[in-house]
Amino acid sequence: MDVEEKIKLIKEFAQEIVTEEELRELFKNNPHPVAYDGFEPSGIAPIHFGLLRAANLKNMLKVGIKFKLYLADYFAFINNKLGGDLENIRLAGEYFIEVWKACGIDTKKVEVVWAKDIMDGIDYWDKTLRIAKEISLERNMRATTIMGRKQGEKLSMGQLFYPPMQVTDIFHMDIDICQLGMDQRRANMLARDVADKLKWKKPIAVHHHILLGLQGLQKKGTDEETMMASKMSKSDPKSCIYMHDTYDELKKKINGAFCPEGQEEGNPLLEYCKHIIFRNIKAMKIKRPEKFGGNIEFKNYEELREAFVNKKLHPMDLKVGVAEELEKLIKPVREHFENDKRAKKLYEAVKKLKITR
Repeated sequence: MDVEEKIKLIKEFAQEIVTEEELRELFKNNPHPVAYDGFEPSGIAPIHFGLLRAANLKNMLKVGIKFKLYLADYFAFINNKLGGDLENIRLAGEYFIEVWKACGIDTKKVEVVWAKDIMDGIDYWDKTLRIAKEISLERNMRATTIMGRKQGEKLSMGQLFYPPMQVTDIFHMDIDICQLGMDQRRANMLARDVADKLKWKKPIAVHHHILLGLQGLQKKGTDEETMMASKMSKSDPKSCIYMHDTYDELKKKINGAFCPEGQEEGNPLLEYCKHIIFRNIKAMKIKRPEKFGGNIEFKNYEELREAFVNKKLHPMDLKVGVAEELEKLIKPVREHFENDKRAKKLYEAVKKLKITR
């Protein structure tokens, strides 16, 4: 696979690459660069964790990237997830690994890294202090949005360590490509700036789109505030579709989703079609009664989007199609957790945990 083919596969899911030219040079000089994506283990997995991130990872593996899946247990601890109980957080981390397996990720082809395993040593904390020394308090405060906190929100002293620690991870794991969501942009930009100041290897940032929650776009003051208010959140059942939802639950959620006739902006169902469904299927067939035109098939997302925007596809018909296709993708995961004894035990245990933030 040549460099331009690799870039094309990355751009299939990347909303932003900082910078594309640096990525091109990286692929020219290194056929197997190291990338990572990180997660706070903190509850039941939503579809953006299971379906979107798995699809992104498969593209990364196709181009020869060595990938690290980072379970940020101590980050969840200082961010008070699952009540700040490390035992429960690590239980959720083991459950996350089972979700990735069920989504078709071969965990033998990726390296699963726990924060607890890389933080054990003076070298990590030496890097953290050197990084923190290069970051102003004001910029650090702005970067706390990476942990799902609003600017101005009351924070603990431990939470102020979060941004420099996340930047430390990048250098400590010797990462070439930070493949995280747009909500993590501030940390990656910090890492790039710190690299310039300390003359360390500068990471490339590949940011994927953040899926809208079922409620649609929630406009706030800034674009970042709008994104954070609008995103699908696993801690908010009203905004979220989970990897374990039954078909009936899925249909109920989709039927109640924000989807005005002909409206593309802020429409979560169109987003799920674009970023998840059409990345997994060659065509989408929607069943309709003959009196409403009969069954209709779309070969790609653009065909579906055009039909919907031009009001040739009714919102209820789109909802039927989205529910059917998401059910096909979620069902194997649900069945894995029903039939695999270890996975089932982990899921039942995580379900009982109290979600905190």
